[in-house]
Amino acid sequence: MSDVTAINSALAGLDAIRSDLADFYRDLHTHPELSGAEHRTADEVAKRATALGYQVTTGVGGTGVVAVLANGTGPTVLLRADFDALPIREATGLPYASQADLVMHACGHDMHATCLLGALKLLADARHSWSGTVLAVFQPAEETGRGAQAMVDDGLFDRFGKPDIVLAQHTAPFPVGVVGGHGGTAAAATDALRIIMHGHGGHGSRPEVTIDPVVMAAATVMRLQTIVSREVAADDAAVVTVGMMRAGTKDNIIPDDAELRLNIRTFTPETRAKVLAAVDRIVQAEAAAAGAEWKPDTTVIDAFPVLVNDIDATRRTMAAFGEIFGPDKVFDPGRLTGSEDVGTFATAAGAPICFWLFGVLDPELFGSTDVVEILHDIMTGQVDLKTIPGPHTATYAPVIDPSITIGVTAMTTAALTWLGTR
Repeated sequence: MSDVTAINSALAGLDAIRSDLADFYRDLHTHPELSGAEHRTADEVAKRATALGYQVTTGVGGTGVVAVLANGTGPTVLLRADFDALPIREATGLPYASQADLVMHACGHDMHATCLLGALKLLADARHSWSGTVLAVFQPAEETGRGAQAMVDDGLFDRFGKPDIVLAQHTAPFPVGVVGGHGGTAAAATDALRIIMHGHGGHGSRPEVTIDPVVMAAATVMRLQTIVSREVAADDAAVVTVGMMRAGTKDNIIPDDAELRLNIRTFTPETRAKVLAAVDRIVQAEAAAAGAEWKPDTTVIDAFPVLVNDIDATRRTMAAFGEIFGPDKVFDPGRLTGSEDVGTFATAAGAPICFWLFGVLDPELFGSTDVVEILHDIMTGQVDLKTIPGPHTATYAPVIDPSITIGVTAMTTAALTWLGTR
C-alpha cells in the first residue's frame, strides 16, 4: 500500500494524541531502566497497547513486549522499538530529567517506544484502509546487543508468525524534521572486549622488583591506535576505541593487574577478523615485551552483527517518506559506525529490513532554523559536531515537539507503505 491520501488520512488523528504521547515520553524519560531490567517500562507499554485493542504478550525474551493486530489477509509488518536506557548521569537540566542515579535515556529509546505507540494508535483507528497484520515488538536490552536475539530465542516467530518486512527507526543528532536511510550495509558490527593485563605489583619506590601493568597497559593503548591507521586499507573502515583503562588504588602502589575495555567497529567479516587478530597480537606482544609472567585474559562483553538494509525495501520506504515529508527532507546518511541489533529479527525471519534515522535536535543548536540548509552543512562537513549533543552523552535531549510528530509519522507511513490495501 502506498496511497498518500490514505496515509494522510491516518495521520490526521495525530493531533488528538500528541499531548498524551508527550506526557508518556516525559514519564519514560523520568523513569529510565537499564538493559534487561525494563520492568516498569514494559508494564506501561503493555497497558497502552492493550488499551488500543492489540493482543499483547509480555515477558518475551525477558522484558520484551509483543503487540499484534490482525486485520484480514495481507502482509505481516514487524514494527520495532527498543526501550532500555544507559548507565549515564543525566546533565540536561530538563524538568523531566531522570530520577534514577546513573541511569538515563541517552540514546532516545524512550522516544522510539513513544512513537511506536503513537503509530499503533493511528493504525488501529485506520484499520478500515489496510489489511494484514501489525506485529509490534518492544525490545529490551538493545544496548547490550542481546535483546533481539533473546526474543528470537524465546520463540518470537514461532509464537507470533514471521514478518514479510522489518521496520525500525532511531533518533539521530540531526535537526528535527529530517529523515534518512541508507540501502545496503547501514550500521557497523561491534565487538566489545575486556582485557586484563597481569603484572607483578609492589611498592611504588621499588619498581625494579615489579612488572608494572600500568605501563604495560599504556603501551598497549598507544599501539592499538595503529591498527586502523596501519593495518586497515584506506578504502575500508574500522574504529578501535579504548573506552576504559583502570588500574591501581594508590599513588605509591604498583598494582598486579590493569584492565582495558575496547570497542571495535567494522563493516565486513574480513576486516572484523583482521582487527580482532591484530588486537590479540598487540596485547600478547606488549605483555611479552614487559616480561609479564602470565598472558593477558580477553573476554567478549558484547557483540552486534552488521546491519544490512535491503536496498529495494529502503528505496521504497524512503520514497514514501519523500511523499509525506518532502524529498528535500529525506537523505542518505551513508553507513554508520554505530551499531544496532534489529537486523537479528530480519535474519531470523528471512525478511528484508529497512532501518532509518530521524532528527530530534533543536535546529537552533546548529545556528539556523532552516533544516534543509543544516542537513546540507552536516553532510558536507561544515558543522562542528563536537559542539552538538549526541547519543550516549549526558546532554542528549530530543525536543519533544515535533520529534514525536516526526517519529509517529515516519513509523505510520512506513507501516502503511508495506501493509495491504483493504
